[in-house]
Amino acid sequence: MSIPTLIFRTIRWSAWDGCEAGLEHADVRPADGGLSMSGVVIAQEDGARFGLSYRLKLDALWRTRQALLRTTSGHVLHLESDGQGHWQENGKDQPALQGCIDVDIQATPLTNTLPVRRLDLETGESMEIRLCYISMPELIVSAASQRYTALDAGSLYRFESLEDGFTADLPVDQDGFVLDYPGLFRRLG
Repeated sequence: MSIPTLIFRTIRWSAWDGCEAGLEHADVRPADGGLSMSGVVIAQEDGARFGLSYRLKLDALWRTRQALLRTTSGHVLHLESDGQGHWQENGKDQPALQGCIDVDIQATPLTNTLPVRRLDLETGESMEIRLCYISMPELIVSAASQRYTALDAGSLYRFESLEDGFTADLPVDQDGFVLDYPGLFRRLG
């Protein structure tokens, strides 16, 4: 599924329970024939509070080409990809990430949109993918296996982490952006 000519979006999520431990603001806009996604997250993971800013560059096929993440505590991560599954982290080749196309940033539901849009599944279809999983707050990258299933193409997708068995049904809007991530994130406005 190619990127629509004009996608300009501003999206906000809060932690599911509405507590002060989670808020995100993200902007999505066309750039260089693909998309630029940038956001700021204030959150908490395993009791550790953190602030995160990120910028993702996607090509016209929804493949992640670049991810730049910075935490307020000074962690920095710069990933670059050729779109074919070859990655560099902070300028060094990363063979362990071979075959990964997408990134999944633990702190944001925005990155679930990437495989939803890229895979363009029909209702009932399912696909297993390998991606770069970025854990918080240290910005540690590892390859992970996930499965996406279109329960109702264009409006509801099942996410499954094949690493730990976690499953969530994710409703999405007309552009494929996650509305709510049950138990974790709730869309604002």
